[in-house]
Amino acid sequence: MRSPTKSFLAVTLSFALAIGVAYPSPAASPAPVQADNGMVVSAHRLASDVGVEILKNGGNAVDAAVAVGYALAVVYPTAGNIGGGGFMTIRLADGRTSFLDFRERAPLAATKTMYLDAQGNVVDGLSTAGYLAVGVPGSVAGFDTALTRFGTMQRARVMAPAVRLAREGFVLEDGDIATLTGGIKKLSKDPAAAAIFLKDGKVPYVEGERLKQDDLATSLAAIMEDGPDAFYKGRIADLIVKASTDKNGILAKADFEQYRVRELAPIRCNYRGYEVISSPPPSSGGVILCEILNVLEGYPLRQLGQGSAETVHYMVEAMRYAYADRNAALGDPDFVKNPVSTLIDKAYAAKIREKIDPLKAGKSVDMKPLALAESVETTHYSIVDKQGNAVSVTYTLNGSFGAGVVADGTGILLNNEMDDFTSKPGVANLYGLVQGEANAIAPKKTPLSSMSPTIITKDGKLFMVIGSPGGARIITITLEAILNVIDHGMNIQEAIDAPRIHHQWMPDTVRMEPFALSPDTQRLLAEMGHTVGIDPNWTIWGQAAGILVGGDSIAAIEEGKGPRLNGAMDSRSLSGKAVGY
Repeated sequence: MRSPTKSFLAVTLSFALAIGVAYPSPAASPAPVQADNGMVVSAHRLASDVGVEILKNGGNAVDAAVAVGYALAVVYPTAGNIGGGGFMTIRLADGRTSFLDFRERAPLAATKTMYLDAQGNVVDGLSTAGYLAVGVPGSVAGFDTALTRFGTMQRARVMAPAVRLAREGFVLEDGDIATLTGGIKKLSKDPAAAAIFLKDGKVPYVEGERLKQDDLATSLAAIMEDGPDAFYKGRIADLIVKASTDKNGILAKADFEQYRVRELAPIRCNYRGYEVISSPPPSSGGVILCEILNVLEGYPLRQLGQGSAETVHYMVEAMRYAYADRNAALGDPDFVKNPVSTLIDKAYAAKIREKIDPLKAGKSVDMKPLALAESVETTHYSIVDKQGNAVSVTYTLNGSFGAGVVADGTGILLNNEMDDFTSKPGVANLYGLVQGEANAIAPKKTPLSSMSPTIITKDGKLFMVIGSPGGARIITITLEAILNVIDHGMNIQEAIDAPRIHHQWMPDTVRMEPFALSPDTQRLLAEMGHTVGIDPNWTIWGQAAGILVGGDSIAAIEEGKGPRLNGAMDSRSLSGKAVGY
């Protein structure tokens, strides 16, 4: 059952989304969900329930993660998917770690200039809508790799709930309707998508009605029976390629047949004695998260206070330098030599601090990367099991409902991940990121991402699982949740719910949610030279999902109080839920 406070926040935000106004300052955060044996936190209540049932029936955190991923593809179509891709950070109970890259890849026929007109200008919408925007999906291969390498259950067991939800349908609640309503304009342009997500293909669903997805159920059942080959080598791939060919796309059967998951070593860094384990390139998330944390470690944030002008100034400057590095230096490691060791070096962070004026804002236009002379509608879920295995997963269609297209007969929404490449150096993408040559389009290349599925340990013991959707803001949302727990002593729910700020080098603006900064703090920052304002897109900042282990806050952990697992789904979420047992 959802708490009354959270329900109020969700309904209030839903109303704000519907009428386009700011919601009032939220009430105090609800208490974290507490349990001793297992915890699943995801963007949809039904998917969280699926994950916990897997845990209760003897599955481990990876089994549950795969089940949740497939369930979200049914009940959370704005971002849950099998037509997109993502990342999975894994830490097993014995301390072993792994990172699975199942991000989308550029088709074999992709070219560096494919989104430019004859004059060399970016064609608006070409990389975000329709089949030309679609990268080769990786979710099915990623889930199967995770299950094979680290799971304990058979594919049929973890996929059965998703097949059932698609075939029998599920009753739509207020949050589901708000999500679908936000996608009507996009989905109505594609007849196959409209046939699924509009009633009779014509009118919006309303609360209390049941959404069934027969074609998706058939596709999921085929994958359940035949594994990834059903998606990459069989009927599903054939149908997607045919639709792409018929509708000006460039996907080919060879793109699907040649798709491979990469298993990589996670990025690691240490922040005030806590080990941060996060995503390596082709994600920028872990690298830039660690770069920012390394810079901030040199400042007494706890003493300066959460939300103070001094704390925000140092956060903004660290973000500014790190995002400049992100947008210029990082890319797919198969194509680019990433300066990872430099960016996560404590000595490099010290050089950045030397350049930060404690009383004056930097200027992004004057800043050189290396400081040496992604839709918002991604989704994240966090899982911890009884044995202490932990999984942090962020996966996506990129924009809300991806490219807004469904290949006839598949029921599968396809991504618009190609927009995460640099269409043209110096030109902003969907999330306002201005990127460079390192992220230029090339066949079989993976676009740079901000996704940051993160696991944190303390003295060798599991401490925190955290991550968020949010496009370019993913890194700073994850960062601020970590700072709020470690530096500011908040419990996990408070840390996730707290209003946020964001800076990404360009545009040179401190963006904030309503009530993130007091008028006095905003005035002091302006006097330092910062441009501060409410983000016009604040209503679609990401919905983080986190678990704290050993107590709901550092104080509780140190005192040895509270249940073992403490889960928190962002109160910004309209449909998410933390479920434990």
